[in-house]
Amino acid sequence: MDFWRLAPLRRQVLLPLFTGKVAAGFPSPADDYIEKTLDLNELLVKKPAATFFARAQGESMLGAGIHHNDILIVDRSIDPVPGHIVVCALNGELTVKSLDRDHGQWQLKAENPDYPDIAIFEDLELVIWGVVTNVIHPLWHSHCSP
Repeated sequence: MDFWRLAPLRRQVLLPLFTGKVAAGFPSPADDYIEKTLDLNELLVKKPAATFFARAQGESMLGAGIHHNDILIVDRSIDPVPGHIVVCALNGELTVKSLDRDHGQWQLKAENPDYPDIAIFEDLELVIWGVVTNVIHPLWHSHCSP
């Protein structure tokens, strides 16, 4: 995984946020009124001092909407609980998985049936680095026309 710290903000980039919703079902008449402006830092980063970015590698989390090369926004200030997606070091290897507890047994769950879940036992060295709060991924690739 590649990691980045959140750099100090040099300037805000405010983009228009439209009042109308974009229908994901049946189309609706377009509203072209601007509600306000939106800064993605404000939307995606709640605690800058506790936030870092990581790039996902592999396909074990496809079912959670995390694809190879996606950027993960990770918050170290959130206490991980079952159901959270976490970035952790497992025996020195970095991974992103869903944290789960089944019949008292903690495990790191893959969100792809082609990958095994990992039961957490005392002899494993596990350090949870943070909870994934958001994922950024493109819907098209640079070799395709938009």
